Amino acid sequence: MSDKLDKLPEESGPSGGWGSMRGIARVFGDSWPSPDVLRELERQNKPGGLMCSSCAFPKPANYHPFEFCENGAKATLWEMTKSRHTPEFWDDHTVSDLMDWSDHELEKTGRLTAPMRYDRASDRYVEVSWDEAFSEIGSILKDLPKQEVVFYSSGHAGLEASYLWALMARAYGNNNLPQSSNMCHETTSVGLKKVIGSSVGTVLWEDLEETDCYFFFGQNPGTNSPRFLHPLKAAKDRGAKIVTFNPVKEQGLVSFVDPQNIRDMATGRETIISDQYHQLKAGSDIAALTGLCKAVIEEDEKAQAQGRSAIIDWDFLKEHAVNYDGFLTFCRTTPWEKITEECGLSEAELRQAADIYIHAEKVIGVYGMGLTQHAHGATNIGMLVNFLALRGNIGRKGAGCCPVRGHSNVQGQRTVGIAEKAKLIPMDKLRELYGFEPPQEDGYHIVDAAQAMMEGKVSAMFSLGGNLVRALPDSERIEEAWPKQKLTVMISTKLNRSHLYPGEVAYILPCLSRSEKDEQESGNQYVSVEDSFSKIHGSLGKSAPASDKLKSELAITCGIAKAACDPNPKLQWDEWVKDYSVVRDLIEATYPDDFRGFNARMNEPGGFWRGNPAHDRIWKTESGKLEFTTPSKLNALGFDDKPGRFRMITMRSNDQFNTTIYGYSDRFRGIEGTRDVLLMNKIDMADLGLEHGDPVVVHGDMDDGVARRKTGLKVITFELPRGTVGGYYPECNVLVPVGLNDELSKTPGSKGVPVRIEKA
Repeated sequence: MSDKLDKLPEESGPSGGWGSMRGIARVFGDSWPSPDVLRELERQNKPGGLMCSSCAFPKPANYHPFEFCENGAKATLWEMTKSRHTPEFWDDHTVSDLMDWSDHELEKTGRLTAPMRYDRASDRYVEVSWDEAFSEIGSILKDLPKQEVVFYSSGHAGLEASYLWALMARAYGNNNLPQSSNMCHETTSVGLKKVIGSSVGTVLWEDLEETDCYFFFGQNPGTNSPRFLHPLKAAKDRGAKIVTFNPVKEQGLVSFVDPQNIRDMATGRETIISDQYHQLKAGSDIAALTGLCKAVIEEDEKAQAQGRSAIIDWDFLKEHAVNYDGFLTFCRTTPWEKITEECGLSEAELRQAADIYIHAEKVIGVYGMGLTQHAHGATNIGMLVNFLALRGNIGRKGAGCCPVRGHSNVQGQRTVGIAEKAKLIPMDKLRELYGFEPPQEDGYHIVDAAQAMMEGKVSAMFSLGGNLVRALPDSERIEEAWPKQKLTVMISTKLNRSHLYPGEVAYILPCLSRSEKDEQESGNQYVSVEDSFSKIHGSLGKSAPASDKLKSELAITCGIAKAACDPNPKLQWDEWVKDYSVVRDLIEATYPDDFRGFNARMNEPGGFWRGNPAHDRIWKTESGKLEFTTPSKLNALGFDDKPGRFRMITMRSNDQFNTTIYGYSDRFRGIEGTRDVLLMNKIDMADLGLEHGDPVVVHGDMDDGVARRKTGLKVITFELPRGTVGGYYPECNVLVPVGLNDELSKTPGSKGVPVRIEKA
């Protein structure tokens, strides 16, 4: 790995195109996957095929010949590597030896092949049998205080395993079921639920095909959901407008060369994506949205004074909304000077963006973690809903609110019961179906769990996928607290950094990947996932497992549950492993409205929709109407600006998915060979006496009594708003305070972190 900081982002070229092909080819050469990978890629995201294990972007009924993107291909190549991490690996390595290995190097050791237990005397993992692992895990769990055990899940496991994971936790005796959405889109679940009565977005694939305008806020399709670029290109081809608000100039929202278009590939013809691109200060979306709404309101008043048609959809507001009078007053009385000072955009820029909105008939508002990961993230989302609602752009074809989820089944896991809040779960159904009394006390959110762990109040952590030591905020403090637990159990496909911090007793339980055959007594098993549009899809793996000692996520869940939970004839853990369709029947029985005809509908082209009342303008809110939000401040930050304090955003590169690092090429930002960088505006650099490539130390500046610092970074010149800096996730998690989170959802504020910078 060598540092190459000479190439600036403006030289990086369009998203897609040959750059995407080269990125896939490089990971192919790095992972040397099984020959089966070509067949699996051909089946990816198609009815009856393999559902991508990367992002949750929807799968269209009318699919492309190759219905995968660069990152989806990388994910499949990476998991289908021919490299094997066997127990013999530990003959030559100790856990301590691996502390200096990078995340990339750890995963490159290959697919885990056998269950292993940490041996403290030798500082190595040693192979054990599945029976031995389940027996000891169950024995320890029975002796622990139930409220001190946490059952975390990443967004990878299918609906079937996720349902049983949640059932296991409740049968064991708690609702400690944090999930990866706690760290990314929990703000959506809570924020949208409050204002429109639905915890998920309102759009469907047909809306993408009908819309004539997109407004993007804090979402980067080029890196995080590249298949989104195809409907964006189609929208541009039919004359739609796209307006983007993002502190970072993301190439996927600048231009795109369609890899599936022979002419475009041959000529290099680019589709310009954004008609306007507004780089606002980090955390200032509330101010920008206030300005947009203010401009709409002023134009409406002008139109009505001149006898023209109203700009605002007053009929929609009067029939479907409440609290809009207070919001309109807030916009009218907030001076333009305060708005522009906060967001760093001019009044003219905001009016130009509002003009596109005013002249569009059908508008979709798209957002990602740039809105959700803030101390006032729920207010961000409420403001976007306000903006869309002003012209009735929710609950009609071609319009709506479109959060883009990250992990492949992160939304679906919530749908089938992985939730820490007892009120979200049909406890009466569980009581009826399984004959036990489900716990009624709320469990741990992941932030609660992290804080409790640091206070010595968590005795055991189970991880269904994921890499929590790396993914959590305050990572240095988590690294110190994690090994103090009595039991850590990680269900994984590859080695990751969390495995290097074993508890007093620690197990690594290797599982099948989604691309592999899951042969049980009734045959090869389908699993199912839910995408960002609330569509359910079946997924069937066909490649040979990496080892004959692997078990499925569902089988591992049932093995732990059988050993840890009290005997109950209605909890048929052994039987459920034999046939996953029986588990789908149980899901349908528990959630009949969402999963009617589950088994019969699972492989419908485009997936089957579980419905969304807000899509049909049925508002399941306290008032029964769409509820407008009036903000208390113009930014979403959990701190005030002051001299020397910067707003840091954590970002992902083109060469990663969550904490999985495929390589060291972030071609869209012109950064090659390193992730140890801090992106910074050149004027801010000059003010601090810094030059491109200088080493820097970044200090946390939260004023909470905790010293946080990140060393080993080099500052690079980057086109960012003044006062905003950027660093890579998860490396910069050490600077993110676990206590800096959204006031409603507790989602960590990773897109607005207070820091100070000094030359090393």
